[in-house]
Amino acid sequence: MNKKAYFLKIFKKAEKKYSKSTKRLAGEGWDKPWKTLITTILSAQSRDETTIPIAEALFKRHSTLEKLANAKYIDVFQILKSINYNKTKTKNVIAAAKYILKNFKGKIPDNIENLTEIPGVGRKTANLVLAEVHKKDSITIDTHCHRLLNVLGLVKTKTPHKTELELMKIAPKKYWSKINRIFVLWGKDVPGRDKNKILKKLEE
Repeated sequence: MNKKAYFLKIFKKAEKKYSKSTKRLAGEGWDKPWKTLITTILSAQSRDETTIPIAEALFKRHSTLEKLANAKYIDVFQILKSINYNKTKTKNVIAAAKYILKNFKGKIPDNIENLTEIPGVGRKTANLVLAEVHKKDSITIDTHCHRLLNVLGLVKTKTPHKTELELMKIAPKKYWSKINRIFVLWGKDVPGRDKNKILKKLEE
């Protein structure tokens, strides 16, 4: 199989179907780079529809990075209590705010090495920030992307990080930052691992 050609064929179909969607994902549409990063930390193992209003409530109460860094654990926890992994996420968002202020003077770094130093930031969050905030070519792999790419046979990987590395060899760089949004919308539309059902969704 020519994986590059197969990827382009699939991606073009998926892009045609989902590029006009107005559905907002958690890491999109924030007015400050730090909000994009904090919301993406919150979005791990949590639906976008759940994450966005909780993030909005958090930023209404703690409207600057400084306010979030100085927030009391219990105050942040009260806002995050209905999200998955609420205790860990409460600890991480406060620690992330402190770390960014102390080590990067409040600026969000533009490289994966510095980003992944921040508490709560893994490769998925780092790559999303690179694409959304810094407009860099980066591949963000969440559970939907990882599942679809494996089911479709484009990769055969056990972890999202391995999927990211394999996809870098297959997908032209100009598409990297678009992959996450398109594949997440597609993945939300069709759960499970039925390859025929997944492909059929693009024809509807």
